[in-house]
Amino acid sequence: MERIFLIGYMGCGKSTIGKRLAKSLSLTFIDLDAYIQNTFRKTIAELFEEKGEEGFRRIERQALQEVAAFEDVLVSTGGGAPCYFDNMEVMNRAGVTLYIQAEPEELAARLRASKTVRPILRDKKPDELVPFIREHLAERERYYNKAQIIFPTDHMITKDEIHLTVDAIVERLKKRNI
Repeated sequence: MERIFLIGYMGCGKSTIGKRLAKSLSLTFIDLDAYIQNTFRKTIAELFEEKGEEGFRRIERQALQEVAAFEDVLVSTGGGAPCYFDNMEVMNRAGVTLYIQAEPEELAARLRASKTVRPILRDKKPDELVPFIREHLAERERYYNKAQIIFPTDHMITKDEIHLTVDAIVERLKKRNI
């Protein structure tokens, strides 16, 4: 019975790395945001709008508690999930937490290159992005740093490099007897 939880700021690579890592470890990949969207048949943006951030975070907490009971899974959380309630403690008790760490400049570059529009960044001008991420990340790092494994990524991971990243993470997990 294995449970691995990937945490980190938006754009750090949780979904990309998570899918490959889950396949490599023969685990089922669960994107927590997709799980919530499938359960409620609404987008995260719609849930935020309808329920407000506090209401959404309660839904997210319940979903996290549900998937934390599943076996043989790798869960990619939303960037804010570790920062609310006792979510980090829930994940640390249920399995292994892995923080995919990246610098604000790298995150900004990844988010600019992403096809996904992040509601929180929608109104940000290009010159506002790095300072915003730096400040927001500083608020969240105290939660992220509670992860059992911290895996720094220092540049945008290309499709050709993803297997190297996954291999390096697998080695880190093996050292923990996972």
